[in-house]
Amino acid sequence: MTDKIRAFVAIDLPDHVLRGIGSMQAGLKRSDLKIKWVRMESVHLTLKFLGDIPVGRVEEIGAAIKEAITDVGPLTLAGKGVGVFPDFRRPRIVWTGISGELEVLQGLYERLGRALAGVGFPKEKRPFRAHLTVGRIRGRINKQTLRAALEEQEDFVTDPFNVASVILYQSTLRPQGAVYTKLVEAELIG
Repeated sequence: MTDKIRAFVAIDLPDHVLRGIGSMQAGLKRSDLKIKWVRMESVHLTLKFLGDIPVGRVEEIGAAIKEAITDVGPLTLAGKGVGVFPDFRRPRIVWTGISGELEVLQGLYERLGRALAGVGFPKEKRPFRAHLTVGRIRGRINKQTLRAALEEQEDFVTDPFNVASVILYQSTLRPQGAVYTKLVEAELIG
């Protein structure tokens, strides 16, 4: 048994949003592209990937998260649109974007970044681009077919959802995909 775990901080999605994303994903699957699709129970809005952390630091990290968000209240978001990272020349990730209270989300992200930097997790160098990963592209892909499939889903939008907490998760990698376990849940109570 190891004393380290893979961890990340994220926002959970309610079932109605996951169902909407699943329908959009099903539309993309009809294109028959070689994409490894993310299971719906694994879709979440990542705020910070921490990597391998000592198990003994979970409490400290959880306290830093709770302290960072003490005066942040709940916010409303929705899934909107589809695209690829980094770009169509080298597509690797298929995503849906986020709409709603993006300024509040950005503020939450920045507060978490500062708090986690204070306990040893450097701030991201890249700007925050809120998204939900729905598929991963491995190897070569027909870019015209991919573009056409995404264009069919370009008007995709989910119903809005309320974000009431931020969660520190453990990620356990398994052959069938990652399994996520809640370690700490910090409520957004303002």
